[in-house]
Amino acid sequence: MKANHILSVICTIIISGLAFNGHSQVCNDEIFTVVEVSPTFVGGEAAMNKFLAKNLTYPKAALEKNIQGTVYVSFIVEADGSISNVAIKRDIGAGCGEEAVRVIKMMPKWNPGKQRGKNVRTQFILPISFKLS
Repeated sequence: MKANHILSVICTIIISGLAFNGHSQVCNDEIFTVVEVSPTFVGGEAAMNKFLAKNLTYPKAALEKNIQGTVYVSFIVEADGSISNVAIKRDIGAGCGEEAVRVIKMMPKWNPGKQRGKNVRTQFILPISFKLS
């Protein structure tokens, strides 16, 4: 009986600690990889594709070497929608990764990700295809 009472007290303390202020805090500098509402390019995917088509330039070296494929670029969509920490995750070479980074850094602010109703910093990985026609 005494062991059950102690366990009950411990569980109450743990549950009370988790429920402090009725919800858990969202740290302002934490970077989320999964959120309740994902960040989106303003205007949606069609607007992002239009932006990429308008601003991407096929690198001359990639054209000369007939290089095609997909570059994966990681970045943070900040709580205010701005883009930071742009980095190549997978490159196909011949300047394609650098071109993808250049264009992502030019992007306008996004609609930020949300967690528990608050704008949060969210990691995003964007595949960018380089295809010759």
